[in-house]
Amino acid sequence: MDESLSTLVNCEKLSLSTNCIERIANLNSLKNLRILSLGRNNIKNLNGLEAVADTLEELWISYNFIEKLRGIRVMKKLKVLYMSNNLVKDWAEFVRLAELPLLEDLVFVGNPLQEKYASDQKNNWIEEATKRVPKLKKLDGILVIKQEEEEEGAN
Repeated sequence: MDESLSTLVNCEKLSLSTNCIERIANLNSLKNLRILSLGRNNIKNLNGLEAVADTLEELWISYNFIEKLRGIRVMKKLKVLYMSNNLVKDWAEFVRLAELPLLEDLVFVGNPLQEKYASDQKNNWIEEATKRVPKLKKLDGILVIKQEEEEEGAN
């Protein structure tokens, strides 16, 4: 992710998947960026995203080596996060996603944390994850129906 990105000032969607990228950088000029696709790279952390925190709505970052979600809280407009097949293994990191006020669609399958719970029982994963990030409407491609919504539908 070199300096040439600075010329893309009007870019709204940027796809840099499958490029052996090791770190997120040089996004400062992308003031209109709404969708960023960085899947299938060698990214280990989310540092560098703060440059697009005010505009980014979707982050596609599956198949990387991300273990920690430190720094995700700055992404106040993020609605969609596809981060399957990374290395997140504990709830302490997962709960950082609850700090994203608009996040509603999350793909997290293939992370050690998800695999641990899904191997027991799929509903257990969905229940535990949505308890910790209650605003989710879709998790791993499955619509999430909250208990209150079910009760409202019955009345």
